Amino acid sequence: MSVFNQVTSFNANAKVQNKTNQQKKALQDFFEAMKKANVWILMAWQDIQFKYRRSTIGPFWITLSMAIMVYTMGFLYSYLWHLPTHDYFTYLATGMIAWNLISTILIEATDTYLVCVGLIRQIKMPYFLYMHRMCTRNFIIFGHNILIMIPIYLIYANQFPVSMAYFLLPIHLFVLYFNAILFSNVIAMICARYRDIGQIIKSFIQILFFLTPVMWKMSALPPHIQNLMQLNPFYHYVELIRCSLLGVYPSEMNYLMMGIFTGLGILMNQLIFVRYRSRIVYWL
Repeated sequence: MSVFNQVTSFNANAKVQNKTNQQKKALQDFFEAMKKANVWILMAWQDIQFKYRRSTIGPFWITLSMAIMVYTMGFLYSYLWHLPTHDYFTYLATGMIAWNLISTILIEATDTYLVCVGLIRQIKMPYFLYMHRMCTRNFIIFGHNILIMIPIYLIYANQFPVSMAYFLLPIHLFVLYFNAILFSNVIAMICARYRDIGQIIKSFIQILFFLTPVMWKMSALPPHIQNLMQLNPFYHYVELIRCSLLGVYPSEMNYLMMGIFTGLGILMNQLIFVRYRSRIVYWL
């Protein structure tokens, strides 16, 4: 074997070994973060306490403001659009609760690494831990916001079906949480490298609110537009939560698209996090 062939073979083996090491470190990062659940749960809870310190009702201010908005919009739009109050009211409330969770996670993901730059530079912890911290914080607030549904359940008790679909909520929330971790990590990395992307995403989220069936129903669109809207991942995320809260089962398309988006999230982490994980600290 010539010297040239030996060098080429050595370089190829080195690249394969380097790629294998990168994948191993990325997986270690993911699972190490899972093992430190007590750390990111405590950090998430402390974030909420710090934000609402010396406040009388704490994070329930978010719940109160959302309740006022949902109840006002529910009654107003049901009369403006001549819709049954109980039907539109429950639809809007569940949609707003779900959208608030999803949009807040995506917005906060844009600067998660930037906010945690001090910890990242001083303490060696898994990068996924910061994603868990941010997502857990928002899921705790989501737990507060679900309380908005209690008066609705009491007022329109006879309108809600007796169904096992309510018990699917924990499973759907787990799927949503896993997706939130995956996509938040990718968004956080991109925004750490390119700071302007974060502002673009925040503006885009505002537009997506009107393009997602939160205040309006999918059935109001023509069939060909409905098919196009199936490509909107936020629609399927909202539907998973909405259906569970309304006691109905999501469609097969909802589950299919969720599986596709989950696979896409894993693939994006494979392409971005695995390859550029070691550079995150230098981007901050």
